[in-house]
Amino acid sequence: MFHAASTRMRPLLMTSLSACIGLLPAAISTGIGSQVQRPLATVIVGGMLSDRSCWLIVVPALKMVFSGP
Repeated sequence: MFHAASTRMRPLLMTSLSACIGLLPAAISTGIGSQVQRPLATVIVGGMLSDRSCWLIVVPALKMVFSGP
């Protein structure tokens, strides 16, 4: 379990960080059309960050709890 988490952490974090960095200008924009883009970009950025932390922390912990020692 620890080996799988350590080998998958870097690709997962790089994917989520690249998506978040790419959508950050849309999430903080205030120009024309930002009323439509800002909420969508905010949801995607928040979802990518919380989803990756869930996959890296919560899922391995639940797997270890339910699969036993």
